[in-house]
Amino acid sequence: MENQTQNLKDLTSELQNRLGKPVSPQVVEAAIESLGIRPKDTPVDYGYPSIEALAAAIYQNLRAHDQEIPLRNFRERESEARETITISDYATVKMKLFSQYYSLGIFHLLPVFIQIAAIILFGYSLWTYTGFNEIQSTAVVLGVIVGMVSTGGFVQVIGKQASFYWNYKDYAMVQQTISYLFKLGMKTLFSVLFGIFLVNFFFHIYPYEVLLIVFCYAFFVGLLLLILAPLHPVKQRWMITVSILAGTVAALLLKNNSDYPIYITHWFGITITILVTQVFLFFFFKSIQKKGLNAHSAPLKTPVVLFHNYSHFLYGMLLYAFIFVDRILAWSSGIQANPPFLVYFEKNYELGMDLAILVFLLLAGVLEFSIATFTRFIDIGQKHTASDQIANYALEMQRNYRIHVMALWITGILAFGLIFYLLQAPWALKNHFKPEMIAQCLTIFIVGGIGYIILAWGILNTLYLFTLGQIIKPLKAIVYAIIINFLVGFILSRFVAYDYSVFGMLVGAIVFMMLTCRALRSFFKQLDYHYYAAF
Repeated sequence: MENQTQNLKDLTSELQNRLGKPVSPQVVEAAIESLGIRPKDTPVDYGYPSIEALAAAIYQNLRAHDQEIPLRNFRERESEARETITISDYATVKMKLFSQYYSLGIFHLLPVFIQIAAIILFGYSLWTYTGFNEIQSTAVVLGVIVGMVSTGGFVQVIGKQASFYWNYKDYAMVQQTISYLFKLGMKTLFSVLFGIFLVNFFFHIYPYEVLLIVFCYAFFVGLLLLILAPLHPVKQRWMITVSILAGTVAALLLKNNSDYPIYITHWFGITITILVTQVFLFFFFKSIQKKGLNAHSAPLKTPVVLFHNYSHFLYGMLLYAFIFVDRILAWSSGIQANPPFLVYFEKNYELGMDLAILVFLLLAGVLEFSIATFTRFIDIGQKHTASDQIANYALEMQRNYRIHVMALWITGILAFGLIFYLLQAPWALKNHFKPEMIAQCLTIFIVGGIGYIILAWGILNTLYLFTLGQIIKPLKAIVYAIIINFLVGFILSRFVAYDYSVFGMLVGAIVFMMLTCRALRSFFKQLDYHYYAAF
């Protein structure tokens, strides 16, 4: 009886935290079921014959408490505790917010800068090496692509689902979610590798020694991404920099002080990164448990997780696929008279696109700033907008959006200029690459860099839509973008020149941006509806 009373008290507190003042017993019942509580659990754990009876009792209890002290859910309490800033104040704080969030976004890109610095100084990073020949590079890059695409959807879902529980301070569910999605991600990765093995077994596309290298890099890169993914929702992204730096230093030390093959030094460095991250997460959640911060939790319901996250999973996977379509087309265009493999690495194209994607990465701070300010002011704005001023509210948010797009382009042009300088500077990339190679990849970099700025614009639109649960239209947009990317890239790479497949990426990015812009226009027209529907 004592356990039932405590369980009921904990559950009531959890539901108050989630719901605030419930509007009906049915809402309480749905929230109980979302926690994974089953009908057979209620008599033993709570002393009620059914979930319906349990929900009715908790509903009456919460409504009674509301008569004394108005109930607020977690979001409402957080919003009330936050300093109130009206929409009209946006102009006075925008530069402060930009400097804060852009600096934060750039800080979180330190792992990328560490890899770039390692390549410039040593011609080597966690999974690249300028001394690889074409066959070695083919195996390594294909492995990286397989690992990223196979786990990209799970990285997206970990970020979304774990963030949901983290925001509600349900840390036990955060841990459960991360563990469940990690295991599912690894099973999926092994299934993909097994599928590739079967195809290669029947069609003999690659020698088995090459396929082994592909599989090893796919495994290590996929595992690395899944291990690092939880650091985002638990607000410990700084640890990504620490673990990447530790792995890079360890790999360089092994490379410079041993005769092991480069593959072994790469895998060793990635393993160090994984172990450092895993040890940190272990003690991080241990500290939460010791502080007694774990909220009430229940077993994770697989169907519920899949239903709520399948669209985000597909979007994450397809976004990675979009980024690599043009490369696969370029490498399979038959630039050489007798290429040894169907898809064969071409270093000039890879260098150009790697430099181009750096432009995209340098826009992360703008995206961080844009979505942070949008979520802040959309919440504040709806509280200070009268019902007859909804149109003006939407127009104000659109004006802020246009400012964000302008900031994106200004920052993109500056980033483009920086990478262009590094491409030409004698102390930087020219130390490791031949002049003719630099000249050939220049056009690829220019077209690719413009394409990635436009892609970032489309992703900015998508982040706006994601904020209020609008995922289907961006998902459709990335599907159409991949199709256009493939069709345009295939035709140009086969009938003009292999490196023209980069125009497929450019046109695909334009399609993605235009479709998400159209969805966003509709979104702004019904902004008040989407806001209340999301909550």
